[in-house]
Amino acid sequence: MCLVARHLEANGIPTLCLGSALDILAAGRPPRAAFLDYPLGHSAGKPRDQADQLDVLRRALGFLESAGEPGAIVSLPNRWNETGDWRAEAARTKGGDTRQPRDETPRFQHADDREKALQSGALKA
Repeated sequence: MCLVARHLEANGIPTLCLGSALDILAAGRPPRAAFLDYPLGHSAGKPRDQADQLDVLRRALGFLESAGEPGAIVSLPNRWNETGDWRAEAARTKGGDTRQPRDETPRFQHADDREKALQSGALKA
């Protein structure tokens, strides 16, 4: 996302990245970014909360208009809940980690893609 934003900016199109991972926004060095301290995947506001979503977008677009130097990151004041601590709310969720272990097996959309990868040396048999 940040690479695309920098490319668009270099070609005269103003951009703004909106994200919930401050360290990733900072590392990606977008021309300008708005950080929202919400759980990952909710960078545009709370699910099914149109008022919050509109507020997030209005604040972010307002920063797009007023941002000065390239690389600026603004923290939006929106809060996930009354205390602003979504981490405690997320920690109360019952159940364990349901993610599957990372699978390093290459996948191909078509069988001939696998063959081409083998022929090129990008994939070992």
